[in-house]
Amino acid sequence: MTGKSFPIGGSQPWGAMWRPLLLLLALLSAVLGLQSHPAFAGDAIKTLDYKMAGDATHMRIVMNFDREPEPKWFLLRGPHRLVVDLPDTALTLDAKDLKPRGLIKGVRYGTSGEGASRLIVTSKGPFNVEKVDILKNEDGSGYRMVADVAAASEREFDAALAIQAETTGSTVSTPKSDRIGKIAHRGDRPFTIVLDPGHGGIDGGAEGLNGTVEKSVTLAFAKELKAKLAANGSYKVVLTREDDDFLRLDDRVRIARQAEADLFISIHADTIRLKGIRGATVYTVSDKASDADAQALADRENLSDQLAGVDVAEENHEVSDILVDLIRRETHGFSTRFARSLVGELSPTVGMINNPHRSAGFRVLKAPDVPSVLVELGYLSNPEDEEQLRSADWREKAATSISKAVAAFVAERAGGTGG
Repeated sequence: MTGKSFPIGGSQPWGAMWRPLLLLLALLSAVLGLQSHPAFAGDAIKTLDYKMAGDATHMRIVMNFDREPEPKWFLLRGPHRLVVDLPDTALTLDAKDLKPRGLIKGVRYGTSGEGASRLIVTSKGPFNVEKVDILKNEDGSGYRMVADVAAASEREFDAALAIQAETTGSTVSTPKSDRIGKIAHRGDRPFTIVLDPGHGGIDGGAEGLNGTVEKSVTLAFAKELKAKLAANGSYKVVLTREDDDFLRLDDRVRIARQAEADLFISIHADTIRLKGIRGATVYTVSDKASDADAQALADRENLSDQLAGVDVAEENHEVSDILVDLIRRETHGFSTRFARSLVGELSPTVGMINNPHRSAGFRVLKAPDVPSVLVELGYLSNPEDEEQLRSADWREKAATSISKAVAAFVAERAGGTGG
């Protein structure tokens, strides 16, 4: 044998003999997570842990490293993804920490060549990247990457992609003051109404004396109201659920935000311990309930997630944000005005309880930038209300009244904001 070498994969017999073995070694390296690049031989930045917290509208991702990383991130669609590239970094993550939750539908990671790693976070629809920061840990144990993402509309996601294309994947996110606190100029975009049929799936809600189930009543009425509103021709109407599906409360809010809702109407038909009480009620959100019955109703509705065994722990990163608090106050004003208009339209045609506009801390109404109301169509615990809720004629009257209130609200918003 001479000292002459042969190229791997060439026509010489040595190439043909060694090629299968080399391919097998490469496959074993990939399976075992090995990397021939010297960065993974000991001098790579190492991940210490990965955590996610939040809900279907906001999520925070935190990764700890032994040394300062230099991430570069960008967005992809189909599905909506946040991709984070980490040069000279070895990712070793615990599978249980990657379990989908809240806004996050899935997390994957792997090597991307040249000693780099890539993290891919898939979302439940479009989102905004509010920030990606690298911070030094206070105890001196290393550094952490903090990424905040929030549910957004397709229009907002497309705008972020356009900025990304212009800047070749710049990691500079839009200032929060430019994302929040400004009423979007609708232009050709129709006024968007999101109808939320309460309950669904494993969560049936209340049940009437004659077996009427709340989740069925709310879906049937929402579909009828959608048809009534759509007949106007100038609205876009979205249902949070079209079938007998379970939805978390924060997923309902997420759908409203991703649809760029201008108005959110949650539809319910509860029961109450006093069988003689009947009539419709309109609720708006408040930190303090208007009365004990309103508080009890909010408590029951807010337990919907727990009925399905879903963790309802919240982490709201906007609580201390003064800007968001101001938006919430403005939005609450719009919600209150719509609620009063709704009561005014429903009162002559549909029976209302005493003091029909009430308030409590409903989680499903807590989007800070979407005017929202919860409409209790009636009480399934009352036989007359139950019969009405099953009546097509009664539902048509109620849907017409709500449509008139929506039209008045749209006209007011257009006149008051130029929108």
